[in-house]
Amino acid sequence: MHYTERIRSLREDHDYNQTIVANAIHVAQTTYSDYEKGKVRIPLECLIELARFYNVDMNYISGVSDTKKEFPDNK
Repeated sequence: MHYTERIRSLREDHDYNQTIVANAIHVAQTTYSDYEKGKVRIPLECLIELARFYNVDMNYISGVSDTKKEFPDNK
């Protein structure tokens, strides 16, 4: 699964709209919409924020793996 599909799927699974997720990663809703549509490549910092927001690891959110693991805790 491509990361654009993955971030949309995660958002829909949590019943969030794009504005909620955009606010969580500190971007405009229109920018987030462009990320989901694949019009703009999502910066690494935003992918990390999304992974933290959804509590999933980077391999899952980026589409590298279909195994959902929790975001690493850096205690």
